[in-house]
Amino acid sequence: MGVSRFKMVLAASTSLVTCTPAFAQSATDEIVVTARRVEERLQDVPISITVFNDQQLDNRNVTSGADLATYTPSLSANSRYGPEAATFALRGFVQENFTSPSVAVYFADVIGPRAQGGTPGGNGAGVGQFFDLQNVQILKGPQGTLFGRNTTGGAVLIVPQRPTEELGGYVEGSIGNYDMYRLQGVLNLPLTDTFKVRLGFERHERDGYLKNRSDIGPDALGDVDYWAVRAGILAELTPTLENYTIVRYGHSDSYGITGKVTVANVAGCDQGVDRSRFGLPTPGSTASFLAPIACSQGLARAKAQDYGYWDVENGHPDPSLKIKQWSVINTTTWQASDAITIKNIASYQEFRQSQGFNIGADNYVIPDTNPNPAFRGLPFTWVGLNPDPNFDNVEQYTATEELQIQGRTSDGKLNYVLGGYYETSGPLSPFQGSYSPITYTSSAPVAPGVTIPVLVTISCSDINTLQCRGVDSLGSGRFPGLVQNSLTRYRYENIGFFAQGTYNFTDQLSVTGGIRYTIDKVKGQGATRQIFFFAPNTPTFTCAAYPTRPADNPENCLTTIKQKSEKPTWLIDIDYKPMPDVLLYAKYSRGYRQGNVNASNTVPVAWGPEKVDAYEIGFKTSFRGTLSGYLNAAAFYNDFSDQQLAANLNPDPSIPNNTNSPAQAIVNAGKSKIQGIEVDAALAAYGFNLTLGYAYLDTKLKSYTPPIFPGYLPPTTGALVGGELPQSPKHRVTITPSYTLPLDDSIGQITLAATYTYTAKQVASNDTPLGILPSSNLWNLNLNWNSIGGSPVDLSGFITNLTNEKYPIFVGNSWASTGTESLILGQPRMYGLRLKVRFGGE
Repeated sequence: MGVSRFKMVLAASTSLVTCTPAFAQSATDEIVVTARRVEERLQDVPISITVFNDQQLDNRNVTSGADLATYTPSLSANSRYGPEAATFALRGFVQENFTSPSVAVYFADVIGPRAQGGTPGGNGAGVGQFFDLQNVQILKGPQGTLFGRNTTGGAVLIVPQRPTEELGGYVEGSIGNYDMYRLQGVLNLPLTDTFKVRLGFERHERDGYLKNRSDIGPDALGDVDYWAVRAGILAELTPTLENYTIVRYGHSDSYGITGKVTVANVAGCDQGVDRSRFGLPTPGSTASFLAPIACSQGLARAKAQDYGYWDVENGHPDPSLKIKQWSVINTTTWQASDAITIKNIASYQEFRQSQGFNIGADNYVIPDTNPNPAFRGLPFTWVGLNPDPNFDNVEQYTATEELQIQGRTSDGKLNYVLGGYYETSGPLSPFQGSYSPITYTSSAPVAPGVTIPVLVTISCSDINTLQCRGVDSLGSGRFPGLVQNSLTRYRYENIGFFAQGTYNFTDQLSVTGGIRYTIDKVKGQGATRQIFFFAPNTPTFTCAAYPTRPADNPENCLTTIKQKSEKPTWLIDIDYKPMPDVLLYAKYSRGYRQGNVNASNTVPVAWGPEKVDAYEIGFKTSFRGTLSGYLNAAAFYNDFSDQQLAANLNPDPSIPNNTNSPAQAIVNAGKSKIQGIEVDAALAAYGFNLTLGYAYLDTKLKSYTPPIFPGYLPPTTGALVGGELPQSPKHRVTITPSYTLPLDDSIGQITLAATYTYTAKQVASNDTPLGILPSSNLWNLNLNWNSIGGSPVDLSGFITNLTNEKYPIFVGNSWASTGTESLILGQPRMYGLRLKVRFGGE
């Protein structure tokens, strides 16, 4: 279905999201969730769920998905390319580059837009979506029957506030260190009894916390600069028919982040690297050339000038991360009878991302030892990323259509949901693309039958206009410089038919069964071109896959790769209530995540779907009275097959003049096991409130048989056979105590709160000596004074990372290619004040 056609269908459609808030301000609140697409008490749902309401998100200063992961046991985020582009891992189920999400993110019941590019982006809620919310629900375990797209890890449901019948709203402003300011505003307008509108906006700006010591580009990276607007229109057309439309737009324009190079594979800069696992660079490899340069340049400067923990060197002339996203979600809910409700959800979304950075976090110049004086001091990089001047790095539309029939039998014993799902996604332009300067190795003859290795790179004064020249370690200038022009386009089609029902044998015993049949198709087309510079500023275009074809028109270079899978998934769940406030359950489900393709490599690659058999037992109990609260626990075991893992592809230096660029492929990695325990608890008494979350994970890669990629060394993955899976810390604890002072209402409500999060050490990648991330201990503090003096004014003070903990959140993973490694650093201490003024019925 084309873009214009789907827009017409959407415009003609009548659809709406009907989600009820999950208020969890105290342990005694009745938390309502929509984990099974209907409204239910959290304590009645036989699923492991973590829920945050809007106030809790504010207290934790959550403004992105990466922030959310900090406070959710068993949820991790990969923020290697910035928090705006973070991807989730849940219970050991990881989303790698180019794969579909293992943890899907839904906003108002609609999955995040597709975004298939060279770096992660999209597939989430987007920037500026964590304001004016009812709640955020994190569902753990495979989502393979009810939700729009199959996932093996879980789902994150972001539920916005709906328009209400009260005229009112609020304005909220925040200020803080790093020149932070954040402004929000919401206006709720009940124009008639049956027609209501809710308008909201957010503006957030903060200077970067990564101080740039290179004098190239901005003074600091890791900044925040976005704005977002949202409109919700609720029309109650008849007493049994309502229509709700959400329109939203978000725009982010920041410098992005860069890693901090901390180690090089050369004497004096290796920081005691374990040579039994990580030997010296292979002679003649890029690492054998680049490691000494990094040691004598950036690392030497860092030592001589005593760089601080958050001091970095940026070598990219124009670092940037720009994201534009808009969507329309339109849902109709019709209560056809007392027993039947029909809901139709349609959406259209567009996502664009433009990004520029050096993938190795490097800041190189040609050394003074180069024989050619004209080359000395010229800047270059191992692999750079820049948007193609004609296209964004990622630009894709996603359209969805879902029909649900919710019903119950006349005796009330059977409740069910039936439905169908359709999703289509495709390019917004002829291509999405990037320019990447590439450093590679070649060889030069010095005697008959004798050659020496040569480092060949490229230095560009303006890559957008291809003002570049080839540079080599011999100083000869006769080796061509290389810029790779990756041009791709992807089309997805996902079809699903599902049914799920719960039969109540008695008031105490229920059985839930669900089944879904899914058909997934993907078609990727790549027109990757290699741009050689045999002379300065004189590009020669060559089709990477077809060197003899004319490459002036990218369509001449086109390669096509497809992947299709059809799979059933299912769920069986038994729950028993021995007493009203105690729930016991046991669940078995089959999870599945579709395969995918990567058309941006020189040789396009595809991989198949992964599947998991998931087993879970758990209990939920509530208690009331002077001491009230709940205690929920679950134990799970996952048998994981054909797991999709990222594999690093390094060019084979034994192949003469091998111009393959370093790449990352996705491989089906054999089998893994994932098991663990999760606990959620809350207590409330006499103004004191305590919430606790704990997750224990035991993961293991049981087998791995990599495929062979022509022109590359055997691919290595981030996990070792017999070792732990990436982004799976063994222990994760979150504790939040709070106390509300016993004050008269005329003074207001003053609450003191703290949140402590402990994350055990975890694997980021086993391909690098820095790939085991250390444990971290994070403290947040909040002081909230609500309804000051009985007025509609709230004042809050907040501190995140109170102790200024120095901790990495991921690793650059360039060790094998460059002989260097960088760390992606967590944020330092941040603090501020927040003032909120409510008006009307808000």
